[in-house]
Amino acid sequence: MTHAFDFESLVELCRKTHEEMQGRSSRAVDTYLVVRNWLFGWYIVEYEQNGADRAEYGRQLIKRLSSELIRTV
Repeated sequence: MTHAFDFESLVELCRKTHEEMQGRSSRAVDTYLVVRNWLFGWYIVEYEQNGADRAEYGRQLIKRLSSELIRTV
């Protein structure tokens, strides 16, 4: 750093670093949540279709899956 590095500069540098890293971590988490949700959808389709091109979708699957996940999480 070429300018005087006083206490106020330290505080500002820490604040800016915190804000930047917090924003980046939020974006990273958002990306992983999108991937997680896409995978959940894929798993459900594979489960429902059981290897077939098209599924005979059970009306209670999402309700049952939701109840089980809430119970175990």
